Amino acid sequence: MTFFRQEKAVLFDGAMGTQLARYGLELSGGLNNLTHPETVLKVHRDYVQSGAQVLIANTFTMNPIYMKTHDLDIDFKKVNRTGVQLAKQAAGDRLFVLGDMGPTGQLMEPLGQFTEQEMIDNYRAQAEVLAEAGADGFIIETMMELKEALCALQACKEVSPLPVIVSFTLSTKSGGGRTIMGQSLAQCAAAVADQGGDVIGTNCGDLEPEEIAGIIGALREKTLLPILAQPNAGKPKLVKGQTVYQMAPEVFAQGVLKCFQAGASLVGGCCGTTPEHIAAVAQGLKVNR
Repeated sequence: MTFFRQEKAVLFDGAMGTQLARYGLELSGGLNNLTHPETVLKVHRDYVQSGAQVLIANTFTMNPIYMKTHDLDIDFKKVNRTGVQLAKQAAGDRLFVLGDMGPTGQLMEPLGQFTEQEMIDNYRAQAEVLAEAGADGFIIETMMELKEALCALQACKEVSPLPVIVSFTLSTKSGGGRTIMGQSLAQCAAAVADQGGDVIGTNCGDLEPEEIAGIIGALREKTLLPILAQPNAGKPKLVKGQTVYQMAPEVFAQGVLKCFQAGASLVGGCCGTTPEHIAAVAQGLKVNR
């Protein structure tokens, strides 16, 4: 699979969690794969209709450590397998599906209780199920700690030759963009490349799309890896006790276009983005399938 090596823009889908919340479901609920599969499938299909070329399975937090530490009594293999199957059902034969792997929410030693080997084993278990279910690749996203991301990357590479995207969340644009743990995106990109990662990316975080474009411009000069940009629909605001994202699709698309022009050959959306946002990006980038 070489979709990430194309010269033209490759369009990913947008948010899953905030879309499910619009339907009254749990925001970060992989459980919805089992309890509300028709709604998860609808979200995927809406993104297909909007022009997305790559779908991300609803398996973000479905790794053993996260599930155990959050008291989630769910069939681990079934929820991950079903997540991939729903995305593939929407994708058909033309689109790509990525198995989604997110952070555990726990710190590694010496700051936390989990060892490097425990983290690798954790992600290996999830990667095995995602690969067996038919994912075309892996996306390790919303990572805030380089060490944990590299554990997930190593696990994926041990399980399968499928391509692996590693995407980090940035909390500041200083120093070329840094994670909350203080690691620069350039530092992360170098480590990901050294360990055999296929794509470096940034998603979610506290930055506007145009701010991310500036970071990508600087990163493009420091890495040979393809770059993925998946900004939020602006910075979240609290309205009547609810977290909302108010950036209009057209404004979002303008920011994503700048990310592409700065060097991100793969683009999509994260929190707060909708099929309308992705459709606006597809129109702006003249994405063809």
